Amino acid sequence: MNPTALLAEAEALLPELAALRHDLHRIPEIGLELPLTQARVLEALDGLGLEVSTGAVLGSVVAVLRGGRPGPAVLLRGDMDALPVTEDSGEAFTSTHEGVMHACGHDLHVAGLVGAARLLAARRDELAGSVVLMFQPGEEGFHGARTMIEEGVLDAAGERVVAAYGVHVVSSMVPLGVVTGRPGTQMAASDQLYVRVRGRGGHGSMPHLAADPVTVAAEIVLALQTAVTRQFDAHDPVVVSVGRIAAGTVDNVIPEVAEIDATVRTFSHEQHAMIPERLTRVAEHVAAAHGLTADVVYERGYPVTVNDAAEVARAERVVTDLLGEGRYETALRPVSGAEDFSYVLQEVPGAFLFVGATPAGADPATAPYNHSAQARFDDSSLAVSAAVLAGLALDRLAQG
Repeated sequence: MNPTALLAEAEALLPELAALRHDLHRIPEIGLELPLTQARVLEALDGLGLEVSTGAVLGSVVAVLRGGRPGPAVLLRGDMDALPVTEDSGEAFTSTHEGVMHACGHDLHVAGLVGAARLLAARRDELAGSVVLMFQPGEEGFHGARTMIEEGVLDAAGERVVAAYGVHVVSSMVPLGVVTGRPGTQMAASDQLYVRVRGRGGHGSMPHLAADPVTVAAEIVLALQTAVTRQFDAHDPVVVSVGRIAAGTVDNVIPEVAEIDATVRTFSHEQHAMIPERLTRVAEHVAAAHGLTADVVYERGYPVTVNDAAEVARAERVVTDLLGEGRYETALRPVSGAEDFSYVLQEVPGAFLFVGATPAGADPATAPYNHSAQARFDDSSLAVSAAVLAGLALDRLAQG
């Protein structure tokens, strides 16, 4: 691999990739079926000599690039779906779909992966193996990666891929063009906790004749926070944040039910495994102590995203060779957001990296972050994503 040539070619593709990104940004779609996005991806891949297929139960695209020489297969992934956000970014290519926006940068992920496909197709003869290009819908809470695995994306080349790589742009926190990663936990697991405290309604002036679920719900909220600090290792953190608590209709009526909804973040497989039982026990027993009952539903979200140490070391070397010293930074701590590329990394070793796309001239510390209606991403990061993804595939296949 010639890093200088690869980066130069990626930068030469930038106008084409930016135009693709702008097209996708105008037509954001949510969920597992993304017909407009899928069609645009198929159009962008046409003529590259790839083995292209689409999903059976979701709007995915899988493209296999066969190298000129035999060897293993690696996977590169780009997610495609958007968010239910009304755009307020001020971009000239703003969303034309009311209430839907590419607020997390997945339009850049698609365009970056198309760029990687073009770079690799131009080097087909030197590839010793195959590259599986995974264009995935349904990352934003729909478990699209899991469904694609069930449909065989990891074996699309005819054999199980030996490594998998993905990148995620960020609109703040990371300077433009800088790539970050870390071995081990890169992102948290995300689950949901739903508690319904059931009591007995009554008049607010005579609580002794009722069984008040509101005060018990409040106690459960506090008890959950105490459980986090007393039942889990402080060096392996757990985060429980109650985002919704609801009860009652007017001030002087004690309701029969109070509701608590919370998000739960864990950073290791061990904590992720044990936390449902412990939080359920806290809620049920606090309610029981007051003579009430609590119905608890614990829903699994995305698992912990865990990077392979050897693949992260590869990423650091490849990024440095491509972009120069100082353009790769080791992240000091995991990100508390969650990501369904975690399903892929449960199956095969790989690395998930962040690419700084903070707009030129903006302060990474204050620029609107991903998922914001004001989030903006710099198009120049597309060349970085394309070159890094292609470089990782080339380097891993060269290993044999």
